[in-house]
Amino acid sequence: MDHKDLEVWKKSMDLVVTVYQITQMFPDTEKYGLTSQMRRAAVSIPSNIAEGAARKGDKELMHFLYISIGSLSELETQYLIATRLGFVTNEDAFGQQLIEVKKLLIGFKNYINKK
Repeated sequence: MDHKDLEVWKKSMDLVVTVYQITQMFPDTEKYGLTSQMRRAAVSIPSNIAEGAARKGDKELMHFLYISIGSLSELETQYLIATRLGFVTNEDAFGQQLIEVKKLLIGFKNYINKK
């Protein structure tokens, strides 16, 4: 399975780009704080999808999908923190991206689980 053909991987790559754009606007004092954490969590999502897809079996793939789901939840929480701190305004478009990637991840996980 080539991860680059997976819709969930493509959409999570788009999410990474959005996170980098959003965090560019954060204060310099957050460079090694929330900015770094959000970027790492975002990058972790497609990275773990890719690593799981490259593994031998579905059991290993599921493990990495769960990590991706955890990273997505982490990113969502960090975004809500950034919003509360006033670093960004609550952007519906980003929220929709988060929801879309979450649905795709859970759908893919469920598909692999039923195989």
